[in-house]
Amino acid sequence: MQRLLKLAGAIALVALPLKAQEMVTDFTLDNGMQVVVVEDHRAPVVMHMVWYKAGSADEKPGVSGIAHFLEHLMFKGTENLESGEFSKVVTANGGRDNAFTSFDYTAYHQRIASDRLELMMQMESERMVNLRILESDVLTERDVIIEERNQRTENSPGALFHEQRNAAQYMNHRYGVPIIGWRHEMETLDKQDALDFYETFYAPNNAILVVAGDVNPDEVKALAETHYGVIPANPDLPERLRTQEPPQLSARRMEFRDARVAQEYVTRSYLAPERDPGDQKEAAALTMLAQVLGSGPNSVLAEKLQFGTEQAVYVSAFYSGVSLDDTTFGLVIVPSQGVSLGDAEAALDGAVQDFLRDGVEPEHLERIKMQLRAEQIYARDSADSVGNRYGRALTSGLTVDDVRAWPDLLQAVTEEDIFAAAERVFDVNKSVTGWLMRPKAPEAPAAQEEVKQ
Repeated sequence: MQRLLKLAGAIALVALPLKAQEMVTDFTLDNGMQVVVVEDHRAPVVMHMVWYKAGSADEKPGVSGIAHFLEHLMFKGTENLESGEFSKVVTANGGRDNAFTSFDYTAYHQRIASDRLELMMQMESERMVNLRILESDVLTERDVIIEERNQRTENSPGALFHEQRNAAQYMNHRYGVPIIGWRHEMETLDKQDALDFYETFYAPNNAILVVAGDVNPDEVKALAETHYGVIPANPDLPERLRTQEPPQLSARRMEFRDARVAQEYVTRSYLAPERDPGDQKEAAALTMLAQVLGSGPNSVLAEKLQFGTEQAVYVSAFYSGVSLDDTTFGLVIVPSQGVSLGDAEAALDGAVQDFLRDGVEPEHLERIKMQLRAEQIYARDSADSVGNRYGRALTSGLTVDDVRAWPDLLQAVTEEDIFAAAERVFDVNKSVTGWLMRPKAPEAPAAQEEVKQ
């Protein structure tokens, strides 16, 4: 029976790449706008997304948060749409819409019945070129984003800790500046700041249209040429150059104390390479390293520190290679009751060193590969997931071929690849270690000696 189960697993593993192939069409309009169409005819719905290759890391110094602020203003009026009309039309047609900003991109999307695709292109192309910003909108939305920062960052010790740790990791690169912005700079953002960012980056030759779902590529191309193709390219689009990090020559440490901390923990992050076009092998090895070390209860760190020595209630490793510039590989440990942060950090370091000495169990690696392949196939059931996968990758410098090659690159990672990647990334001189802590208890006053007369 065991031999039959192993044989069935092997057959499934071989068959999975064949099932995972996606029907992808990629072309570029005359004005430089890239269009990616991913067909899935199982349901009459479509995901329409416009991704701009401009995020918070593309902002000028002094106006942090302007990329996210402009995202909010894009839902106001245009020359032919009243303020808020865009979302009302989407809802009236049975769809939903939203947007999001990251370091490397800003994306706008609508999920709707496929026969409403042209309507989405009409409206989205309208706000690409005809945005109308009123002073009243600026004042209102500036208050909105400041309140958003209050809720998501100022009211969360963990978020503040993460923000400070990022700033320590990236001393020169814009990844060290929060996407939502520093509060003191957000408070001064104005209409001209928004228009400058909009007029510089919101152009077809700096945008990627991703359409995923029940669509025909030829029809999408015709619609895209009609609605987006008539928008002129920005001839003054700046080259995407950013200040880079100087070599990190020594380990950095930080403590963050806050009375609201419910659970203290330790994090360690290392500068790490991102996925590069045509060169994703090391990123694939780092992805598998994170899975082996700290993904789930069967991971190396969990088995040793949670269920073995019981020094931690939670432990994890994380890495995301989709990034235009150098990213990070991270570790986190939440100590068990009675275990100090110092002891937890030492235990984490010890577990990593044991892993570097002992290597990867082949059975564990194969199990992870199977799980990843299954997740990738199931993700195809969501047009949102498919559109996000291509949009994030392409705005971060990757190509359609890179996206399609990624699942098989993960399957090809060997134990030797993981071990070599681990030895390169775990350089303490390129790390930042942070302790999230409660405030120190006040010291009791020293007892005074009694003086007898």
